[in-house]
Amino acid sequence: MYACGPTVYNPPHIGNARAAVVYDIVYRVLMRHYADVVYARNITDVDDKINAAATVQGVSISEITERYVGIYHEDVRALGVLPPTIEPRATAHIPAMLDMVQRLIDGDYAYVADKHVLFHVASFSAYGALSGRAREEMIAGARVEVAPYKRDPADFVLWKPSPTELPGWDSPWGRGRPGWHIECSAMAAEHLGPTIDIHGGGNDLKFPHHENEIAQSMCAHDQAPLSRYWIHNGFVEFDNEKMSKSTGNVLLVRELLEEYPGEAIRLALIRTKYREPLSWNATVIKQAKSQLDRMYGVLDRLTDINLDDASLTSTAFNEAMDDDLNTPKAISVLMGVVNAANRAKTPDECRRLKGELLAGGHELGILQQSPAAWFLRESDEGIDTARIEAMIAERDVARANKDWATADAFRDRLARLGVEISDSPAGTQWRIG
Repeated sequence: MYACGPTVYNPPHIGNARAAVVYDIVYRVLMRHYADVVYARNITDVDDKINAAATVQGVSISEITERYVGIYHEDVRALGVLPPTIEPRATAHIPAMLDMVQRLIDGDYAYVADKHVLFHVASFSAYGALSGRAREEMIAGARVEVAPYKRDPADFVLWKPSPTELPGWDSPWGRGRPGWHIECSAMAAEHLGPTIDIHGGGNDLKFPHHENEIAQSMCAHDQAPLSRYWIHNGFVEFDNEKMSKSTGNVLLVRELLEEYPGEAIRLALIRTKYREPLSWNATVIKQAKSQLDRMYGVLDRLTDINLDDASLTSTAFNEAMDDDLNTPKAISVLMGVVNAANRAKTPDECRRLKGELLAGGHELGILQQSPAAWFLRESDEGIDTARIEAMIAERDVARANKDWATADAFRDRLARLGVEISDSPAGTQWRIG
């Protein structure tokens, strides 16, 4: 599997995080099915946006890339994202790009003009098949000025000249740097071969990036398909508007991590099906945190239950995840496990349900810490409010199910923590006694 990774010129925002989390979950699901999964997620470290950021900040280009590679790694690790098997960097694959460009020229799929090398779109009859766009729409959608040296307005750059102040490499066509699209094609081919199983990225990459990747890769490899399956995740929206720097509604992962645990952010990102737009607001993240409080509350209650090594996810959970990554349904299955665990009486039943909860949590990338660590976050008063409210919520569930023994057990546990509770029509109230 190959997923388009970050262009490292600024900190990742919540949209970048959604892509990282989605393909991390794909990776985790595939590892349940296959013994050997190779996952490549690239880093684009040569790009005009990087050059511009270095100029604005008055630092070297390498300083920009190294700084933001580090920040990206820190932020996605905080969200429970596993390292990919391979993390190729564009600047380490220039020879492979030059070789691919030369093959495209030799096959009459590309041409040299004004020190540029361009892919001739008309030479590839299947162009546009992935995005399903008409030719006129594709030209308009590219949103670039039509250079006078292009044979066709739809042609795109494979190699472009570099002045001395910008990164550049020697090539048969002069000192220059690669176009954006050729980078991913060359890196994917070098590490995964001409045809890969799965290629992923955000919806915004379907055109022109992935469309161009397909064209140049197939033409460079005797029409072998670039990927057998394509996955595209939806945008993150604020109040039903696409996140955009121009509107000032960009939310950085670092900012969110100052307020919420990484697991809560991760769960909020997968409470909507990955293909659909995700409408982000305070309610979404608070609901995710509340669900995690309940899950960790059960794990806290079952701390003394030891698991067998063979603990597996439930069939219902696996079916949900295998149904095009239906994470909302999978989360619902786990919440059902939480309810069942609160009613469980026998050690064997508790052991099975705890195993299902932890195994499902592993595949979703949550429940990766101890309950004690999760509930360690304390309020300004030094009271572990989240833990107390999670236990009260579990007690309320038990009372609603008329499971009085479990409800009494929660009352006793709360009392041992010095918490006094009182029930009323308005709900359960609590205070430190």
